[in-house]
Order: sequence, then C-alpha cells, then structure tokens
Amino acid sequence: MAELGRGLDLRGLLEVAKGVVADLDLDSVLERVVEAAREVSGARYVALGVLDESRNQLERFIAVGIDEDTRRRIGALPRGRGVLGELIEHPVTLRLADVGTHPRSYGFPPEHPPMKTFLGVPVTVDGQPFGNLYLTEKAGGEEFTADDEQAVELLADFAGVAIDHARRYSGLESRHTDLRRTVGALEATLQIARALGGETDLEKILELVAKRGRALVSARALVIEHEQGGEMVIAAGAGELPAGLIGQRVDFEDSVASAALRTRKTLRLEDEPNRARFERHGLGRLGVGASAGLVVPLLFRGQGHGVLIAVERLRDGPAFGAEDQRLLEAFAASAATAVATAETVETERRRHRLAAAEQERSRWARELHDETLQNLAALRLGLAAHLRDAEPGPLADMVNEVVADLGTEIANLRALITELRPSALDDVGAAAAIEDLAERARSHGMDVDLRIDLSYEQGRMPERLTTELETATYRIVQEALTNAMRHGGAGHVDVEIMEDENMVRVTVHDDGAGFDTAAKATGYGLVGMQERAELLDGALEVDSAPGQGTTVRATLPARHRSSAQAA
Repeated sequence: MAELGRGLDLRGLLEVAKGVVADLDLDSVLERVVEAAREVSGARYVALGVLDESRNQLERFIAVGIDEDTRRRIGALPRGRGVLGELIEHPVTLRLADVGTHPRSYGFPPEHPPMKTFLGVPVTVDGQPFGNLYLTEKAGGEEFTADDEQAVELLADFAGVAIDHARRYSGLESRHTDLRRTVGALEATLQIARALGGETDLEKILELVAKRGRALVSARALVIEHEQGGEMVIAAGAGELPAGLIGQRVDFEDSVASAALRTRKTLRLEDEPNRARFERHGLGRLGVGASAGLVVPLLFRGQGHGVLIAVERLRDGPAFGAEDQRLLEAFAASAATAVATAETVETERRRHRLAAAEQERSRWARELHDETLQNLAALRLGLAAHLRDAEPGPLADMVNEVVADLGTEIANLRALITELRPSALDDVGAAAAIEDLAERARSHGMDVDLRIDLSYEQGRMPERLTTELETATYRIVQEALTNAMRHGGAGHVDVEIMEDENMVRVTVHDDGAGFDTAAKATGYGLVGMQERAELLDGALEVDSAPGQGTTVRATLPARHRSSAQAA
C-alpha cells in the first residue's frame, strides 16, 4: 500500500476515520486527529482549532507538543488572530518557511516556545470552513514539503467530518450570535491582557500592542503616539509605515490625538474635522495618509497614556466597522493598563538608577577623602618636614618640586571630591552647595551672577527641601554651568533659584554660543536634567539657538522633609 508523508499510510488514515465514526466526543476526536497529523508530517507542535458558528474565530483549540506547565504559563488559548486568522479569513493551505515573516504575524505571547516553519491546512465539510490544522517546527529544522501538505489535507477531510458530526450531536450551533460576539470580545481582551501582563519593559510592550492591535482589526497600519520627555512621539508601529517614522516627534497641539485624549472618546478619521487635524499634524505631516481610521485613547484610571491610531482596514474596508471599534477599544483598555504599569516600573528604575549613582558618587567621595587625600596630605607633610632638615642641593630641589606637585594634585583631588558629591549639599543644603559651585566657576574665569531664595534658608519653612529635590536642583545648575563653560564658551551666567508656596523655579541663562535644540545634543547632558525634573513631577525647558546663548528653566514641585526625615 502506498505511503503518504513520513510514515502514515492509507490504512492509518482509515483507522482515524473509524474513530471519527465511532466517537461522539469532540475532544477525543480532535486529539486523534492532531496526533495523526504529527505522525504524518514530523511536526513538533500540532494544533486543531475549531471555529464557532459564525466561522470568524476559534472556540476550541486542541494542541500536542507543549507540556502542561508551559501551557499554563502561556495563558489563554488562541482565538484566531494573526496568521491563524489569515487561515480563517482565507481557508486555503498555507505553507511558510518562517511564520514570523508573514504580514499578519504579531509574535508569540510571553513563555511561548519559538516556532518558525509552519503548515496550515483548513478543515472543511462540503466546501464550508469548520476549523484549521496548524503544524509548526518540522523535525530536523526542515521545511514542510508538498508530500506533508498532501497527507495533512487528507487528514483535514476526516477532521471536518468529525467536527461537523460532534458539533451537530452536542448542539453547539444553538448558541445565539449576540452572546457569542460578546463572549468573543471578552476572550480577546483577556487574551491580550494575559499576554501583556507578564511584560514590564515599556518599549517591548508598545511594540507588542502595535502589532497585536493591527492584527486584531486587520489595519493597514497602526501606530502609538506616546508622551516621552515632555513630547509626543511615534513610539511604536506596525504595518505599512514610512522608513524612519518610529521615534519621530509629532505636533500634539490641536491634533486628532489630543482631541481623542481631551474628549476621552474614539474618533474616526473619515469624519471632519478629524481628517483635517490628522493631515495637518502628526502622522499626516509625516507621510502616513489615510482615507479612514480609528483614533482610540489609551486611558487608565482617568489618565491618558497615549493613543492608538489604526488606518484603513485591509479587508472589507477601508472604513472600520462598529465591531472593529468595539474590539479596539476593549484592546486599548487592556493595553493602557500594561503601558501604565510599565511606565511606573520604568520611573522606579530611573529613580533607583539616579539614587544609586548619587550613592556611588558619595562612596567615591568618602573613599578619596578618607584614604587617598589623607595619604597624599601626610606624604606632602612628611616630605616638607624632611625638606626643612635637608642640605641645599639637587636632591632638595627635587623634593621641593615634588612637594609643590603634591600640593597641586591635592587641590585637584579636593575639586574632584567636591564635584562627585559636595559635603555642603548633605550637611548644609542646596543653597550653600550651589554658592560654592558658582565660586568654583568664577575661579575658572566665568562671571556668575547668583540669586537664591529658598524657604528654609530664609526662615519661611522649618525643614529643608527633600534630599531628592536638593540633589536635582544642584545637579541641574551644575550641568547648566558645565555646558556654558565647556560647550558654550560663555563669559557671563545668570543663575536664579526661587521658591514660592508650591514650586522651586531654577533658571540658568548664559551668553555662550548656543546650539540648535532641534538637533540631538547628546553631549550637553540635557537628557539627565530632563530625567531628574520628570522624576520629581516637574518640567524642564531649554531655549537656545546658535549665537544666542542658552536658557535652562526647571520647574519643580516644592517638597520639604518631615521632622522625622530631618532627624
């Protein structure tokens, strides 16, 4: 008898058929079919998805090759999105050398094993789709062959009979359409929530949201506008997008994204004035055209965390239907939770990183002061004492030069210790530390006009500013002065630090060379200043232009230590 595929002949297929006829339990029939498909093709993973009565998503999913522990970690079973949805919408055999390259692929959930080679075969009865067989990872890393395809297609014929037989017996077709759609949307949302719940890296989450959101509604493209560093940027995207779009800043004021966040409602791009806003600002200006689309705000606990913008449905479009809007809104609710969580984690990471850096600066300052500086000072004193008793001559002259050099190096080391973490910042407060900072800048030939009015130093408050706020104020002024000296070549700098009832306002203006703020000025430490301000719920602005000097303005909420903290 002729063989099919790797080793399952017609006799084996007939045995499967007997089981189909004899068994009315759908789950046991599905298990027989997927095991036979694995034997036919040599696939490591095989699954059989059964469509619900609407035939637009899966209601059952039987898989082999994945152990129970991995299955539990993966979470919810697929419902028919991505490449699986491609077979549902277009029930024809699909054979891929790398499933990740397919346009509808949006990756696997956390803890999912890697899969590359893919063979998908629709299961039909009398030409009507009832489900699909999915096979991945052929043995030995080989691609699935035409023989594999033929054998699995024969199995799919028997599987279609089994599914139809079992479904009719169990009365699954009696479910109501409205209930099915409601449950389906809920399941899709829960699946997304589970997939995102195990991830805390903000960049990865935004990429995952973009890919899955696009696949969910079959959009030509989907992008996420997200607030970063006080500006709205295209943080992630999927689909047909211009090269270099990700990371671009967008005009948020009066844009369709700002309107969606302001109204907290989904907006349609085919409606005026949304289309005009879209074209004038943001994506329209950056080359992403659209005749139709959805703009869905990412809202968590009443706060906006960006927007999803899906443009032009690929099938039955370009406009999105009411069901697409409902699905994307449910998706956005889950995505916003994940994004907000990741933002919180990212903020804590940045806060701990800055705190750890300050602690390390303090440790090095103490080590250099208590060990290196003291030893150098002792050595200098010893040589100086020896020099007093030494006879004049070449040796005495050499020792005299060494003593002078040691004095210079000790002064340099003291300056380095102060740069690392000035003791005045911890012992006295920000005002004294900044005054000393200005004096050091003057010693280098820079004219510094300093005005400080802080409530504790002026007797208006019983406690100093919090340690984090004092450190941020000092570091922002320090970085601005350093930039003015090293990069701007400034001769005069005005530094003003004023505190009122609610805010500490820091302004540093220099008459230096200035720079183009639209260009990335990585050498100016602007990212560090911005980060410190944001972590304190404040804001930082930099005004500059070539030949016109630079002004740094930081506005930080005024927070003071409690009595216990001060003690």
